[in-house]
Amino acid sequence: MNTMNINEIKQYKHEPFTDFTIAENKDAFESALELVQSELGKDYPLVIGGELITTEDQIQSINPANKAEIIGRVSKADQDLAEKAMQAALSTFNTWKKEAPEARADILFRAADIIRRRKHEFSAYLVKEAGKPWKEADADTAEAIDFLEYYARQMVQLKDGAPVESREGEENKFNYIPLGVGVIISPFNFPLAIMAGTAAAAIVAGNTVLLKPANNTPVIAAKFVEVMKEAGLPDGVLNYVPGSGSEIGDYLVDHPKTRFVSFTGSREVGCRIYERAAKVQPGQIWLKRVIAEMGGKDTVVVDKDADLEKAASLISQKSFNNAGQVCISVQRIYVHTNIYTAFVNKLKEKTEKLVVGNPMDEQTDIGPMIRLKEAERVEEWVKEAVEEGAKIELGGKRDGAFYLPTILTNVNDDMKVCRQEVFGPVVAIAQYDEIDEVISKVNDSDYGLQAGLFTNDLQFAMKAAREIEVGGLIVNDASAYRVDHMPYGGVKKSGNGKEGPKYAIEEMTEERIIVLNL
Repeated sequence: MNTMNINEIKQYKHEPFTDFTIAENKDAFESALELVQSELGKDYPLVIGGELITTEDQIQSINPANKAEIIGRVSKADQDLAEKAMQAALSTFNTWKKEAPEARADILFRAADIIRRRKHEFSAYLVKEAGKPWKEADADTAEAIDFLEYYARQMVQLKDGAPVESREGEENKFNYIPLGVGVIISPFNFPLAIMAGTAAAAIVAGNTVLLKPANNTPVIAAKFVEVMKEAGLPDGVLNYVPGSGSEIGDYLVDHPKTRFVSFTGSREVGCRIYERAAKVQPGQIWLKRVIAEMGGKDTVVVDKDADLEKAASLISQKSFNNAGQVCISVQRIYVHTNIYTAFVNKLKEKTEKLVVGNPMDEQTDIGPMIRLKEAERVEEWVKEAVEEGAKIELGGKRDGAFYLPTILTNVNDDMKVCRQEVFGPVVAIAQYDEIDEVISKVNDSDYGLQAGLFTNDLQFAMKAAREIEVGGLIVNDASAYRVDHMPYGGVKKSGNGKEGPKYAIEEMTEERIIVLNL
C-alpha cells in the first residue's frame, strides 16, 4: 500500500498532456492506434460480482468517423441481470465498507499507474470510439488519471472526518460513512474521464457500484473495468451493466435498494431520473440521493474594453472542441455594441483555422459528432434559425456525422439555438449595450452551469459575480474546470450536487456526528 504523508499527497501535479510535436510521442501514439485497430470487433461481457456474463442481445459500438467500423460488441443487461448485479453489489457492500480508506485509495493509485503506462492505448480507443482528435483524447485520458489520483488523495485526507467543537466533558467526532449501492450513468462525450471519475469517487468512499455507461461508448468503460480488476478491486465492488435506459436504467433508479444515482447527460433524462428517484418504493428505507450534471447553455459576455485577441482565441477553442459536445461549451455570446463587428470578424478568423476531419489524423482539431442523427439534428436547428432570420457567418454545413464550426449572428433570444442546449459546434452572437441588460439576458435561461466574462472593468466583474446565476463564473476565460480543487456543478436545471474530489466524496457519503460523553 502507498504510504504517503499529507505533504506528499498535496504535491501531486496534473498528469501532463502529450506533446505530439515530439517525434517519439507521435510514433508511440501511432503504434497505439495500430494496436487498437488490431483489437476491433471484440466481444465484451457483463461483469457482475466478478462473473463474466455473455448475452445474445448486444450493443454494437460504432466508430462515429466510419460507421462501417465496429469497435466492439458489448453484452447487454436485462432486468434479471440488473437485479443479479444489485444483489452482488449489496452483498459486497457489507465487506467493502469496512475496508480501510487507505486500502481503497491504494487501488485507485494502482489503477492510475496502469492507465498512465497505457495512456496512448486508452487515448487511441477514445479516437476510435468517441471520435476524439489526438489532443482531446489525450486530455480525456489525462483527466481520468487525475481523477483517480485526486480522489484517492482526498479520501486519505477525509478518512478521519472534520474537526468539530466539543463541550467540556464530551468529545465530538464528525466523519463520513459510505452510502451503499450507487448507480453510475456516464456520458459519451468524456467516456473515460467522467465515467472513471464518478465511479472512482463512489468506490474510494466505500460504496459499491453498478456502472451503466453510455451506449455509444461502452468499450472504453469495459477497458476501465478491466483495469480496476487488475489494480486489485474485489469482485462485486464495480459491476459492469450496459443496457437500455428505459429497461435497466429505470429499473435501477427505481430499485428500493439503490442509495444514490450519479448521472451525467441531458436535462430531459436527468429530470426524469430526479423524478423517479424521489418516489419512495415499497421496501425502501433510505431516501435516494441524486447527483446530476445535466448540461448547460453556457454564455460568454465580451465587454467593450476586453482583449479581443484573447477573447476570440479562447472562445473559438472552447466553443468547438469535441465538436461542441461539451456541457461547458460556449453557445451564446453577448458582445458590446461598440466592438461587435470587430469581435465577429476576429472570431471568424480564429475559427477558420480549425481543421475538421478524421480524428485518426494528428492535424485534426474537430472530429465527428457522436452519431449521424446528432449532426442531422444540429443541421435542422441551424436551418430553423436561418428561417427565423439568423445569419450564418461561418460554417452551417454537414458532411455525414461531421458538422462544420458554425457562427450565427442576427439571432434573438427566442430561437431554439439560443434557448436549448445545442450540444454541437454552433455559437449564436448577439449585441448588448448596458450591464444590467446583459446580466438579465444571461440569467434568462433554464440552465446555469457556467458563464464567462471578458472585461477589464473590476466593478462589472464583481457585479457579475454577485448576480449571474451559474455554478461557476469565469472572468477573462470562456470556461474552466480544475480537477484538483474546483467544485463543478450547476444551478437551475443544469444539475444538482457537485463533482470534484472532495465535493464528490462528500456527495457520496453520509456525514455522521458521534458525541462521546466521557
